[in-house]
Amino acid sequence: MKFFVTGGAGFIGSNFIFYMEKKHPEYEIICLDKLTYAGNLATLAPVMEKQNFKFVRVDIADREAVSSIFEVEKPDVVVNFAAESHVDRSIEDPGVFLQTNVIGTQVLLDACRKYGIRRYHQVSTDEVYGDLPLDRPDLFFTEQTPLHTSSPYSASKASADLLCNAYHRTYGLPITISRCSNNYGPYQFPEKLIPLMIANALADKPLPVYGQGLNVRDWLYVEDHCAAIDLILEQEEIGQVYNIGGHNEMRNIDIVKLICKALDKPEGLITYVTDRKGHDMRYAIDPTFIHEKLGWLPETKFEDGIQKTIQWYLDHRDWWEEIVSGAYQTYYERMYGNR
Repeated sequence: MKFFVTGGAGFIGSNFIFYMEKKHPEYEIICLDKLTYAGNLATLAPVMEKQNFKFVRVDIADREAVSSIFEVEKPDVVVNFAAESHVDRSIEDPGVFLQTNVIGTQVLLDACRKYGIRRYHQVSTDEVYGDLPLDRPDLFFTEQTPLHTSSPYSASKASADLLCNAYHRTYGLPITISRCSNNYGPYQFPEKLIPLMIANALADKPLPVYGQGLNVRDWLYVEDHCAAIDLILEQEEIGQVYNIGGHNEMRNIDIVKLICKALDKPEGLITYVTDRKGHDMRYAIDPTFIHEKLGWLPETKFEDGIQKTIQWYLDHRDWWEEIVSGAYQTYYERMYGNR
């Protein structure tokens, strides 16, 4: 079985590659990644020399380049993690998000149609559903919840999901879609909440929190997410959407305070900043469907996962300090420029 994993030098994509290498060592995995600011090839160092792994630097929106790779490699499965994913950046420059998240998805779907595919899996987000009120803890996102986006980022991801559904219905393309809650764990780019707070706290820098930090997110340990996608890919049922949630709702401010306590840093470092435009208040996924259909449930409790994550960042300071300094961006040229 040959897998294309797009965006595999990013946070969730790289963790998925590591998971699949361990769980299915017989699979051949080809990572396609543009290596934008959030893609770090150094992350893939543990698998770079493996016989069943290959890295290709490519923009998924580059139709000619993607077509050439499909023609040569002829993958069986495509798992699309490639995406611009930072909400703040989408507010500043929506066009970049439409190019990668919408046009890039369409290019992949067209290549899958042309060259044949056993499965195309789209990795989406719970943000396509909009948000839930804080005073209704009984409400959750299900697979039937209408799409109701709040940011250019979530709109671009919802558009990609609709494209996948349309290609399934119109062309019979064998697609599946998963929509996950907020992931956390190793190798997350330090612009996201948890790694940013860890890095800033260790440097005794201010910990910027939007508004009063009352926004609630459902947190999912990244390895649990990878296990869910693996289960989805093993099923024959196509055209299905699966919500993947962690059953770990936490307010942002409580996570920041937890990190301060774990690192023995004063809460005085917390700095409240002007809230994000259109900031969603609460995300919460009901994973009943994937549990009943596939038997999946998250295995990692938040109190365990956050401690493992903090420890990972303590043990791998060289990884994120290179990112903070910008030195990681020269890694590809340094290591592979002459190959």
